[in-house]
Amino acid sequence: PARAHAPVRTLSGGERNRLLLARLFARPANVLVLDEPTNDLDIDTLELLEELLLDYEGTVFLVSHDRSFMDHVCTSTLCFEGAGVWLEYEGGVSDYLEQSARRAALSQNIEKSETSAQSDIHPANTKQSASSEPSFDQQAARSKRKLSYKEQRELDNMPEHIAELEAEQNQIQNMLADSDIYRQAPERAAQLHTRSQQIEEALLQALERWQELETL
Repeated sequence: PARAHAPVRTLSGGERNRLLLARLFARPANVLVLDEPTNDLDIDTLELLEELLLDYEGTVFLVSHDRSFMDHVCTSTLCFEGAGVWLEYEGGVSDYLEQSARRAALSQNIEKSETSAQSDIHPANTKQSASSEPSFDQQAARSKRKLSYKEQRELDNMPEHIAELEAEQNQIQNMLADSDIYRQAPERAAQLHTRSQQIEEALLQALERWQELETL
């Protein structure tokens, strides 16, 4: 009790942080901006902060190096991609790392496909081997099953299909970036979040199918 009346200047760093958080949540607000809120907090206070943020009905902008804390409380993560580009990812840091890895794999696969298509249009001049025996690469090519007409069409259309999914996802992210949608149309915001997750799954399935078709 006596400690509760102590001057702020006599408090430790952790005690000052707890005091600031107590004042913050005691005031009515629909937006919170927190910069490294977990610094110098003990386990009990950290768990209490997580509970308060999970129950908070407003919007929270959070900056933190505590990955576990962000995974527990964040519903979306804004990441700087370079060249002035910011992208929003569903979930916390772990979800961001997984989704960004998928995006990088998709981009790499698209680049490989475009490079392969260009090489088919402009084949390099190569010398034929004087040997009459087929090379290992030629034998592997012969043993490779030829795609059916339907499979070839699916493979040819895959880059366009992925581009359409990414375009729709970017459109949804731009709509969700408008904070008014959560206040004026919360049901619509929930539908957009659900659709964004469906697109992530569709992108992963498209990538797996693309790799499958290329290895047939």
